[in-house]
Amino acid sequence: MDSISKTLITVGSLCVVGGLIWHFSGGNIPFGKLPGDIRIQSEHTKIYIPLTSGLILSGLLSLLSYLFRD
Repeated sequence: MDSISKTLITVGSLCVVGGLIWHFSGGNIPFGKLPGDIRIQSEHTKIYIPLTSGLILSGLLSLLSYLFRD
């Protein structure tokens, strides 16, 4: 199998598994509402900066990239 096809199959499988987890948990996964994620709300403006969530996602993607490299 080609390396691109392996990558696409892996990414697709991870998306399906993530979608199933999200669906069956009722969307109650606290990702995006972690301590360190900054939310600023005023009367006309909402600002959201997902610092902690971004760091965790980056770490997971780096780990997956390391595990599935050729």
